[in-house]
Amino acid sequence: MCNKGKKLVFDTLSGKKTDRTPWVPYTGIQIGSLNGISAEKVLKNADVLYDCLMTAHKSYNPDGMPVVFDLQIEAEILGCELMWAEKAPPSVKSHPLELNKEMELILPQKTDGRIPLILDVIQRMKQSVGDTTALYGLICGPLTLASHLRGMSIFMDMFEDPEYVQKLIDFSADVFKQVSDFYIEAGVDIIGSVDPIVSQISPEMFTQFLSKPYKEIFRYTKAKNTYNSFFVCGDATKNLEEMCKTKPDCISIDENIDIVEAKKLTDRYNVVISGNIPLTTVMLLGNQKDNMKFAIDLIDKLGNKNFILAPGCDMPYDVPQENIVGISQVVHDLESTRHFIEHYHSEKVDIKVDMPDYANLDKPFIEVFTIDSATCAACGYMVLAATEQKNEFGDKIDVIERKIDNLENIGRLQNIGLQNLPAMVINGEPRFVSIIPTKKDLAKVIDDCLSK
Repeated sequence: MCNKGKKLVFDTLSGKKTDRTPWVPYTGIQIGSLNGISAEKVLKNADVLYDCLMTAHKSYNPDGMPVVFDLQIEAEILGCELMWAEKAPPSVKSHPLELNKEMELILPQKTDGRIPLILDVIQRMKQSVGDTTALYGLICGPLTLASHLRGMSIFMDMFEDPEYVQKLIDFSADVFKQVSDFYIEAGVDIIGSVDPIVSQISPEMFTQFLSKPYKEIFRYTKAKNTYNSFFVCGDATKNLEEMCKTKPDCISIDENIDIVEAKKLTDRYNVVISGNIPLTTVMLLGNQKDNMKFAIDLIDKLGNKNFILAPGCDMPYDVPQENIVGISQVVHDLESTRHFIEHYHSEKVDIKVDMPDYANLDKPFIEVFTIDSATCAACGYMVLAATEQKNEFGDKIDVIERKIDNLENIGRLQNIGLQNLPAMVINGEPRFVSIIPTKKDLAKVIDDCLSK
């Protein structure tokens, strides 16, 4: 029993059928809420991070858990200025290669940035719970790190300077391997590449820029007898097969992807799939029984082979503790929990909101629907694309971000008919869904609207 949870995760990643579905809550900044501590303090202080992780471990009874979920660790070391928040991971504020493409970049060392803090906490977690719990070391994926360094220009570079983009992605892959060495040596069991921007490119671009680096990354970690996982956010359905071809042990997805259909594909490649309890509509805004019901439904549909139950991504800070505890209860006592909620039906909420009069707008109105631009890299770059146009066009256009962390914006999303995020809606019409537009493409759409 001492290593039951960890063994469940390992057996699943090895392609074995298990007694029950393993459970890996993505305990990012949400753990700060358990001790009443801000996200910034959690991510900057080793003692605080360790204490919050241990509180979460006791509460959520996980089979596996990440030590830290922050995609800006490597970017900060490489020169990106960060913007910190009370209830969200930091976001990238500046991009060192935005104006100077050829600036020299140096691989991170063990003593750089917050790496010593993270290594310390990995070692402490390994000693405390490492026999029972699989520890994940999460690292910013090559495309997302490249976008942090270069900024929005990288999307135009893919067309105008592909050799430069490949060079930058290859460097970012080397950063990944370097940091993975540090984490593996400290004691993590699974290395995860978290690359949300993958959902924003085409399969052709994935093949061109990322197939080779990712094959090398996963070969590299496996050669060190370490499992790996490929995390993606947003609607990456179009890229799932190309991702499978890079041969990761696992692909972790969010609610933008139909996990039942996706598993049919990942099973063909013998790749484990992990996910995808919705972060906002279920975990944040639902009650405990909503979360229990969703988890039971997922387990019933996907079974206990090649599947790890998890949130869609890093859990928002304000997700109620009892909702996560409820999911844990499902995993550890499925039939009793099933009996407990057998007559429960989620309440259908009729969300009434005042929609803009799109037919009679004075000027183009850009609405960017996001999970949260502060926590979702793809969402952040979608908002940045719109903000750059606001800077160019000034008062000729209006721009707003609509985060789906409240029922009003969920109602707006439903009225427009959006199924996937992030998405850019212009004058009430979805124009860019799970694809970050280039500056040129978005400017053309705005010019067309202004000319009407």
